[in-house]
Amino acid sequence: MKRAAMLAVALLMTVVLAAPALAAYDGPKIKFRLAHTTPPGNHITLAYQKFADLVAEKSGGKITVQVFPNAILGSDRVLVEGAQKGTLEIGVSSTPNLANFSKLYSVFDLPYITSPKFQKSLYAAIDPGGALYDYFLKVANGVGLQPVMYAEYGYRHFVSVKRPLNKASDLAGLKMRTTDSPVEVGVAKALNTNPSPIAWGEVYTALQQGTIDAEGNTFPHLFGAKHHEVLKYAITSAHNYCMQVAMANKAWWDALPDAAKQVINEAAREATQYQRDVLYPENEKAAREGFVKAGITIHDATDAEIDEFRKLTRPVWDSVTLPAELIKLVQDTQK
Repeated sequence: MKRAAMLAVALLMTVVLAAPALAAYDGPKIKFRLAHTTPPGNHITLAYQKFADLVAEKSGGKITVQVFPNAILGSDRVLVEGAQKGTLEIGVSSTPNLANFSKLYSVFDLPYITSPKFQKSLYAAIDPGGALYDYFLKVANGVGLQPVMYAEYGYRHFVSVKRPLNKASDLAGLKMRTTDSPVEVGVAKALNTNPSPIAWGEVYTALQQGTIDAEGNTFPHLFGAKHHEVLKYAITSAHNYCMQVAMANKAWWDALPDAAKQVINEAAREATQYQRDVLYPENEKAAREGFVKAGITIHDATDAEIDEFRKLTRPVWDSVTLPAELIKLVQDTQK
């Protein structure tokens, strides 16, 4: 046994010594801020903290990321405006809210343009080197921004305080919370609900007071915001996909040493992968279990029921003017 253990250690040392050594960061000390709106415990919050930890590790502590979560520095729009102006190095925003800076980001809002079953193909396209990454790099640069990390947000599902949700027609007549996104409003109308654009911070109270009856969001985001305390029903509609994109001020980014950019890019890539593989699945499972424990009835939509949602909301595509080239780039990932 002792000899076997010694051989195992020797083999391990051989593998370690044979592995290529990572070049130590030899650039200057840098400190920058990254701000987002997600609450503690959410997989997005954990992903950006992982990013900060990796940056520190890869730079030997010479690059420090100060993370400001939970909307401490403002809403998605405020944070990205800060990044544009240079008053904040990196601001994080959901893709729907990035439509305030370029309507091209609303392509991901189109109902059922993507599906969870083809998620790996979508990741390959939005990651560095992919066709969607290259497309949106030009879009972001055109408005003074530099994408640093496409963190996962997830697929949205419909939830309600008023009645069981077992099919698309069960949403008819409900007062549906939406953002200001024309696509979200269009989806709400297509499902015969009454859209009511309300700021995220006001939704919990609106549900309590009956100002709205329903909304659409990811289970982790709803659970983190304690909406499970008032919600009663949910259906896994997975009607659209969203990301939380870290946008840097382009002038600040361009001025960084190449070695610092390499550290930041490597940390972003590894943090994103860790979020996709570990943090998001764990958070999704915990949120769903929390829903059930809170007494929320969750209906897992069948393929036929999803097809009905898709059929009803498909006309929304015709109400949005987006380049055919962009729509095709997204659709090409669904194979």
